[in-house]
This record gives sequence, structure tokens and C-alpha cells, in this order.
Amino acid sequence: MAQLDFSTLLAQWPFLLRGVGWTLALTAVAIVLGMAVGVACAWARSHGPAWLRWLAGGYVELIRNTPFIVQLFFIFFGLPSVGVKLSPEVASVLAMVLNLGAYATEIVRAGIDNTPRGHIEAAQSLALNRLQVFVHVVLPPALQRVWPALVSQIVIVMLGSAVCGQIATEELSYAANVIATRSFRTFEAYILVTAVYLLLAIGLRELLNRLGPRLIFRK
Repeated sequence: MAQLDFSTLLAQWPFLLRGVGWTLALTAVAIVLGMAVGVACAWARSHGPAWLRWLAGGYVELIRNTPFIVQLFFIFFGLPSVGVKLSPEVASVLAMVLNLGAYATEIVRAGIDNTPRGHIEAAQSLALNRLQVFVHVVLPPALQRVWPALVSQIVIVMLGSAVCGQIATEELSYAANVIATRSFRTFEAYILVTAVYLLLAIGLRELLNRLGPRLIFRK
């Protein structure tokens, strides 16, 4: 019967911690930029001119109907053929932002489209312009309605960052591969990394569920 030995893995905790740091950093940037893209495209699909609705819709359909790893490889391996060469980290961030932005677009749009018309008309009667109505009246309640779905999607994107190790981004799964190769303890390495991903997912979900109402909805 095989015996599990985690001692050699734990001895490489600085490398593992570096992988966790990269995973969290990639996720943090993806959350900020991806949510910005999602809100902008949601507005475009709900209130923008026809050409902008068509453009945002094409982006959403393209990203949502192709695998994340294909998007990542296209950015990292495909763009250099037209003269755009990105580092693994930048390519990973860009792929995660585009992916989260597309899914966030449809989630946020669902919240926007459920805004009562009376709220908008009341804001317009107070002489608020279209941007002020959207930012102060439409967007906060819309985000509140769809926040659980957004949190779930953000966690999915964080877990999807494991694919970024395929282009040598030094995130958590990349660290697991290196540690497994060095120690020859593959089974233990992936047990440990699975536990770390589980903790990161639970922790991120709890953090976003707490920060959302305080920072966005001001409850």
C-alpha cells in the first residue's frame, strides 16, 4: 500500500506560496477589469446604439461559445503571428478579463433589464442625465440583484486560471507541476493543490459576498 508523504512538498512552500500569489493577483486584476468590461458591454447591449449592440453581442457570443484554453492560446501563440507578442502574465490577464467580461455582460444585463421603468422616470424627472441615471439609479440595484451569479462566475474564472500554467504563467497549477516533477510525489502534490484551490474558492466567495453589500450596495 502506497504511503503518502507531504514533507518534501511542504519543504517547497515558498514556491507554492508564489503560485498562490500569482493566482490571486491574476484574479484581482481580472475582477476589476472584467467587471468594467461587463458593465460597459451590458450598457451597450441594453441602451447603446444598434451598431454598438451588435458589436458587444458579437464579442459575448464569441467568448461564451469557445473554450477558455483556446482563447488563451490564441492570445499567447496566435497574436505574435501578427506582430503582437505578450508575456505569459499579460496574456493570462487579458484572456481572463475578456472571459469574465463576456459572462459578466449577460449577468449584469439581466439585472439592468429588470429595473422598474418607474425608477428611471423618477430619476429623469429630477433632471438627471442618462449617465447619472445609469450610474446612480440603474446600476447599483442591478448589481445587487445579480451579485450571487457574478460571484459564482468570478470564482469560476479564478479556478480557470489553472489553465494559464500551460503558457508558463507561474500560478498555482504551474507550481504544482514543478513541485511534482522535483519531488516525484505527483499524487500528494495534486492533493495539496486541490485543497489550496478549494480554500481559495471558498475564501474568495465569502470575501465577495461580504464586500459586495458594503462597497457596492452600501447596505
